[in-house]
Amino acid sequence: MIKDILNRYGKYMILGLILVSLPTLQSMGLIRSGTLQSFGTIIFYGIVALGLNVLLGYSGLISLGTAGFMGFGAYMSAFLTMEMGWPFILSMAASVLLPTAIGVLVGLVSLRLSGMYLAIATLAVAEIFRRMFEEFSFITRGFRGMSSEFPSFFGIQFERDQTFVFMVLLLVGLMVLTDNFIHSSVGRALLTMRASEAAAQAMGINLLKYKLTAFSIATAYAALGGILYAHFVRHTSPEVWNLMLSLQILAVIVIGGLKTIMGPIVGSLVVFGIPAIILPRLPVIGGVPGLAMVFNGILVVVVILFYPNGLVNIVYDIKKMVLFIVGKGKGKEKVAK
Repeated sequence: MIKDILNRYGKYMILGLILVSLPTLQSMGLIRSGTLQSFGTIIFYGIVALGLNVLLGYSGLISLGTAGFMGFGAYMSAFLTMEMGWPFILSMAASVLLPTAIGVLVGLVSLRLSGMYLAIATLAVAEIFRRMFEEFSFITRGFRGMSSEFPSFFGIQFERDQTFVFMVLLLVGLMVLTDNFIHSSVGRALLTMRASEAAAQAMGINLLKYKLTAFSIATAYAALGGILYAHFVRHTSPEVWNLMLSLQILAVIVIGGLKTIMGPIVGSLVVFGIPAIILPRLPVIGGVPGLAMVFNGILVVVVILFYPNGLVNIVYDIKKMVLFIVGKGKGKEKVAK
């Protein structure tokens, strides 16, 4: 039983242990100051990308409204905790449920479309949200944005390190949950629908029902990512939740690997982590303003060219190479004997 759990979920647990150790490493001075903030960004965007991967990777549906639902969750959680005085747990639940409910209502209309028409419809919804963030200044503070605090649980106020550990635990839990979901009957129905909607209908699969399921999961993960953003960065403003962010999250799952659980985390590391952690510290690239982002763009193109199925597959390629080298060495030994 334990062996089966480790075989299936071991990689998620190892990832969690590595991430949980980062606050200690930073306090010991073994990693640079600010690295924890960058990895926090990787985590909450990775959670959002994980939900979008269920929609695009496993269902074949595309959405450009991710940033809008992230912003909705961020603003709602900040408002409920800072202005209304709600406990963080209660505000988090409400800030996930309401955007998800709105997402389902939007899905009832927009999911009857497909391809680029669906993408445009979801983009329009995201733009409506962004304009609301700007114009409803009596709630959102307009272009000044809203400030928030680190979360508190049962009267215990978290600091940055504790908040980071909470985000890691949430990430690992969602990866396990998503893994179970994808291997369930619902996940198999989504994969069938992605392969052929006609075949899925012939098998008695209710397309609208399963499309709404995938859309609601993507919306819930996006809202949750926005909540974590608001309480880890401790500020949210309208300009963050734009089309560019939706495209970056889309790039995360394409680069990391569609139809994978680890892929969104790998892609988030490439898109959001490398420009913040590695590129600015390189001798020439880091010294020229904006050059780090250009280099990152080139890196993204190279990844897509050489790993069209996702950078997560590089692990399997390295494993094959090692096995090939070891096998070749053993073959030479046999010949020598």
